[in-house]
Amino acid sequence: MARVLDEDELVGHWTLLDEEMELLAGRRGPTKLAFALMLKFHQLHGRFPRGRGELPDEAVEYVAAAVKVPASDLALYEWDGRTSKAHRTDIRDFTGFRECGVEDADKAAEWLARNVCKSERRADRVRTALLAHLKDEQIEPPSNQRMQRIVGSALDQSDKALTLRISSRISDDVIQRMFTLIARRREAAEAADQGEQESPEPGDDDEEETPASEGADVFAAIREDPGNVSVTTMEKEVFKLGAIKAIGLPEDVFDDIAPGVLLSWRARVAVSSPSHLRRHGHELRVTLLAAYLHCRRREITDALVDLLITTVHRINARADTKVTEEFIAELKRVSGKENILFKMTQAALEAPEETVSEAIYPVVPGGVDTLVALWHEYQHKGTSYRQHRQRVFKASYTNHYRAGLIQMVEALEFGSTNTMHAPMMTALGLIKRYKAETTHRTKYYATGETVPVEGIVPAELAELMYRTDKNGRQRILRSVYECGVFQTLREKLRCKEIWVHGAYKWRNPDLDLPADFEDKREENYARLRKPLQAKLFTAELLEEMDAELSALHDALPSLPWLEIIERKKGGAIVLSPLEPLPEPRNLRKLKAAVRSRWGVVPLLDMLTETALRTGCLDALIPAGTRLGMDPTEFFERMLLVIYALGTGAGIRSVAAGEHPYSEEDLRYCRRWFLSVPGARQVAKTIANATFAARQSALWGEGTTAVASDSTHFSAYDQNIFTEYHSRYKRAKRGVLIYWTVETAGAMAIYSQHLTCSASEVHAMVEGAMRHETNMNAETSYVDSHGASLIGFGITRLLNFDLVARFKQINVMKLYLPGRGDRFAYPLLRPALTRPIRPDIIENNYDLMIKYATAIRQGTASTEALLRRFQGETTHPAYSAMLEVGCAQRTIFLARWLRDRDLQHETESGLNVVENYNGVNDYIRFGKRGELASNRREEQEVAMLCLMILQSSLGYINTLMIQDCLAEPEWAEVLTDVDRRGLTPLFTTNMTPYGTVQLRRDRRLDLTGPPPPPEV
Repeated sequence: MARVLDEDELVGHWTLLDEEMELLAGRRGPTKLAFALMLKFHQLHGRFPRGRGELPDEAVEYVAAAVKVPASDLALYEWDGRTSKAHRTDIRDFTGFRECGVEDADKAAEWLARNVCKSERRADRVRTALLAHLKDEQIEPPSNQRMQRIVGSALDQSDKALTLRISSRISDDVIQRMFTLIARRREAAEAADQGEQESPEPGDDDEEETPASEGADVFAAIREDPGNVSVTTMEKEVFKLGAIKAIGLPEDVFDDIAPGVLLSWRARVAVSSPSHLRRHGHELRVTLLAAYLHCRRREITDALVDLLITTVHRINARADTKVTEEFIAELKRVSGKENILFKMTQAALEAPEETVSEAIYPVVPGGVDTLVALWHEYQHKGTSYRQHRQRVFKASYTNHYRAGLIQMVEALEFGSTNTMHAPMMTALGLIKRYKAETTHRTKYYATGETVPVEGIVPAELAELMYRTDKNGRQRILRSVYECGVFQTLREKLRCKEIWVHGAYKWRNPDLDLPADFEDKREENYARLRKPLQAKLFTAELLEEMDAELSALHDALPSLPWLEIIERKKGGAIVLSPLEPLPEPRNLRKLKAAVRSRWGVVPLLDMLTETALRTGCLDALIPAGTRLGMDPTEFFERMLLVIYALGTGAGIRSVAAGEHPYSEEDLRYCRRWFLSVPGARQVAKTIANATFAARQSALWGEGTTAVASDSTHFSAYDQNIFTEYHSRYKRAKRGVLIYWTVETAGAMAIYSQHLTCSASEVHAMVEGAMRHETNMNAETSYVDSHGASLIGFGITRLLNFDLVARFKQINVMKLYLPGRGDRFAYPLLRPALTRPIRPDIIENNYDLMIKYATAIRQGTASTEALLRRFQGETTHPAYSAMLEVGCAQRTIFLARWLRDRDLQHETESGLNVVENYNGVNDYIRFGKRGELASNRREEQEVAMLCLMILQSSLGYINTLMIQDCLAEPEWAEVLTDVDRRGLTPLFTTNMTPYGTVQLRRDRRLDLTGPPPPPEV
């Protein structure tokens, strides 16, 4: 919906000054009003409006009152007439602006290449910087096509400068080894044969692969994604990492290159075949290959760490399952044990006050002798559950996983900035050294060898680690010790207390934080709207806690839905279920009217209409790139590709529809033009167009609330990210797609691809911070999975509210803002717990703000930053963040428990995202909704295409609803209850099935906003 201008904006931007009023002398009626509006619009935006549609209604009314001309007279003004051209000339003379000439365009391109394109490759952001620069230089923006040429020229100039710089840093030997990866097999083979004829070697009669063929095979292996969790995958990933290291590319060659630029180069190589790469010039070819290998080295290193963590977890999980089954089977197999157990249990419950000898011994057949015999039998057959699990872990590790895990440890270089983990670093070095110097037949570590044990080997495993050799000496078993090292290493890696050199996701956590934080300390605090003094922050936090707890305490006697009482079981908070709200009675009629007027519209037609109205597919064309095909053909191909991937029907099935394009045509466009960033831009454009098209009288003046939740999709499992999870027992292995949906009109603004075991807290924060739409997210509705204490703490620091629906609200505790009688709250006592510890917050306040700044700036992903904040860690910021989270959750709970409207609002917000998930299932009908790919990028693109289709449905339905309600017979039909339940996310007027018919001439008769502006 269009944002409503407030009074401050009207006064600040649309007030006519005295000298500006003098320009209006001699002008009357529509001419006077239009001139005044064009002048103020030009001063605000640096350009002229394209028509009435770009002028806010509030601004028109405000200026019309100032010049004493009726606002309705503006409809008589001709925006493209001779009078308008004369007005533009007068305004340029007054403001000092000029039209953009050839020389201005060349200078603007050079400025962009020097100042913007070195760090930014996204055309929309470069274009935004260009508009700001032209306004500063008092130059009017040129046409849309010319803007694209300027941006493309700037990106090209920047590319040439950067590729020349990078290629000059790489030695000739490294370049030759890189070129071997993409060399032609035949030419290289001929060169090799010629070399053999000149200097024949005896014994070379057997055919061998040439270096070029080996290089091509190595490059093909490097480009492959990792397979499922197995020893074979470990060996392949170790080989790929070793092959990249053997090339000898310096690690610091891209240190001064922006991450966005580096990723753009990597993306170009990812979709190019070796023959395409060979066609590039020398400098560009060297830079592209180096960038790709540099990125792949980091990705493969990350994949190896993921494999290590997942493999150790899998061994542990299988050991748990096996040991549990064995204990249950043993209990069932031995006769009489169940009866003894039941009799002992009954006796204990009937006489809880009596001693064991009086209550238990008499009911056991044989008395104490039987119990002693059972204990001796247990000791004979096995020790504790944990120790038996460790035996099973050791057996699985030794028999299958040992070789692969040790290979990964050899390939990775671990590091830590905490001296507490020096023993672990010593242990890893010991494992590497013994692998290099001995074989697996060496059972023990040498006598006198320094083997760190404390803090590395779990206690239940330490007893199994020592064994007496044939000489009577107590020795440490290598295999058992390695089991303990790997289990502890997994936990330290997960919270990044130990990190890996050359990785990105698992890199040194200090690199995730902004390097210039101290230099820009005041600016960083100001952007987060936080005081520089820690005591001011804690004082404000505790004061708000006191106010909310006091309000709940005072209101509790008058709240019929809430009780806080002492109970032995079930928790202290007793909250009655929400009363059902009145059902909307006219929405079915409205949906029927929409269907009656436009019929059942194919989903592809909705996508086509959305693309034509919003111009969203322009985001898929890289700036300055020649398509090599007619723009209309490109437009139609991309429509079909998005439909094929979003519905899950597949490109092959869609290629058989009624259109002139083959499967090869569609796959070509998918490969070269549809990427994850491009698809995100398309979805963002549709979302912004929907917000602009909404009528504020119908949808409200704007929303700042989003609802976040995940949904499970089955997926191919020959990869390292598809997982089985106990929450989704009925589904196959799969992944989670986390949606961030605005609540007013159910428009998705962001989506994320997650593993099933991932924390939803970081996904919630990422969705609210990274969506890049015109919406300002200030409130996020989540369910219990996204509402941890860390989640409440980080959202407090980032200045948006977390509103949660807790499944176990009855056991929640309210923290106290302080000690003493002042903070007694006697009516809340059953639900109260310890006071907040402000000293912990104050001592680590600056560090918390540093982490919050890193999330705001995006120096690393939110997942990487919050990974350090796990229950097993002792990180100082973790304790402080927990305290802030305890305080913020108490503030929220105290407010939420006493506000019935907020409880209804929470349910309504989460119902929006649940409804969104339901429509997903309807649209994605192909392959039963399964993600039919093992590549993460393919799965992400498919989900983004689904998001584009659903956004198109929301956009078209929004326009249809508004057109229907504009009819006189609907003027007074909708009630407040109907408006509360109004949503454009319905499917009664849409079908995703049927023959694929691509017809651009079959337009929908809709009244909507004008086409997107050229500038």
